[in-house]
Amino acid sequence: MIGYVTLGTNDLPRAAKFYDAVAKEMGVGRMMDFDTFIAWGEWDGGAGIAATKPFDGKEASVGNGTMVAIQAKDADHVKRIYDTAMANGGSDEGAPGPRGEADERGNVFYAGYFRDPDGNKLNAFCMVPAGG
Repeated sequence: MIGYVTLGTNDLPRAAKFYDAVAKEMGVGRMMDFDTFIAWGEWDGGAGIAATKPFDGKEASVGNGTMVAIQAKDADHVKRIYDTAMANGGSDEGAPGPRGEADERGNVFYAGYFRDPDGNKLNAFCMVPAGG
C-alpha cells in the first residue's frame, strides 16, 4: 500500500550519505535521484524511503511521534542496520533487542531505534522466537 515515505532534510548530501549506507545494508540503492529529492528502494518492491528538501523552502523539521520502521530479515540484520546507522552519523534511540511480550505464535518484536543526521526517527525490526 505505501510506495515510499519522505523525510525532510536541511542537508541533502549528508542525508544521502546516511541513507546510501543504510539502503546498501538493506540490499537496495537509489530509485529516484533529483536535485532536491532522493528515494531509496526498488521499483515494484516494498515501500521505499526518501529524503527531500521541503518544497515550501522552509526548514525541515522532525515530526514528534513520527517514525519510519524498516523491516529486517532477522535479529542479526537489525543489528547490522543499526550499526550502519550509528557509523554514518545516526544517533541512538534504543539499542537492538526484544521489546514486549510474545505474541500468540511465541514471537517477540525485536528492534533497534535510531535517528538520522536530521533527527528523523527510524527503527529496524523483525519478529523473533521468544527467548531465542
